[in-house]
Amino acid sequence: MATAKTIVTIVFILICLVLTVIILMQEGKSAGLGAISGAADTYWGKNKGRSMEGMLVKFTKALVVLFMLISGILNIGSF
Repeated sequence: MATAKTIVTIVFILICLVLTVIILMQEGKSAGLGAISGAADTYWGKNKGRSMEGMLVKFTKALVVLFMLISGILNIGSF
């Protein structure tokens, strides 16, 4: 049982590190001065889900769900 807890803890630490890096790689959500002139409605602005930024957002959401599940499992204490 101690081996399983060690493995889950290592996976949890790896998820924490990857999640931190992915969040830092994302662009800011504030539009800045580009919103004044309408620069936010470019091709890349409309297809955000297919771009690298969209993939980072989806991957972040998946990692956050894993983070919450594993933190709950580790918090139970009987594991």
